[in-house]
Amino acid sequence: MSESNRKFPAWLVSSMQQHKIVLWGLADLRKFATPKDSNGRGFPSALSYVIPMTPAIMAGIQHGPNRAYADEYARVNDLINEVADRLTAEIRRKGFQAQALAASERTDPVNIKGDFPQKTAATRAGLGWIGRHCQLITRNFGSWVRLGTVFTDMELPCGSPAERSFCGTCMRCVEACPAGALKGSAWVAGMPRAEILDVAACDRWKKENYYQYHNGHNCGICSAVCPYGLKVLNSK
Repeated sequence: MSESNRKFPAWLVSSMQQHKIVLWGLADLRKFATPKDSNGRGFPSALSYVIPMTPAIMAGIQHGPNRAYADEYARVNDLINEVADRLTAEIRRKGFQAQALAASERTDPVNIKGDFPQKTAATRAGLGWIGRHCQLITRNFGSWVRLGTVFTDMELPCGSPAERSFCGTCMRCVEACPAGALKGSAWVAGMPRAEILDVAACDRWKKENYYQYHNGHNCGICSAVCPYGLKVLNSK
């Protein structure tokens, strides 16, 4: 959330501060198919937030994942779900509808996707853009983040959606991908995932080469080499 945006209720700002969430916002999802609320209607919006990964761990997987990264991945996912559950309960206590989206959960194994793209909520909330590695890139933390989403019907100011990439001519992630799964496309809002990533090739490579890390769900090389993330490491 921008520090200049004072339009959110104090209880929500305080809750985010208590959870140590420094980058968050509301996404307008009225034009998207979202999960249904208790009345059978789709949610019109979602709170999107990021939790950063430990920079030193991310920088250490430029040549492949390791146990430290797998443990960090699991730790941050657990934290995302914990925060989402608490936010959902708090929003409901205020009299609104809310539903958490589980982190890294594949509900459609055939098409390798979940109930809703976390990155869509994040870009619609204005938290960042999608890089050539098909990951969200933020100004604050690069792409060394994981995402949380809580659908809601609260009427609050939504962020300005990201519309295009700021990767310029950089192709570091494309060149580093061992699966050859990245197509080198510069993202624009509404672009299908298939134009950026061959998700089947990515998934197959991880399962064939990194199965020891959460049954082949971990790689992270493309994100590890991203200059926006490395800049965060250097700043520390």
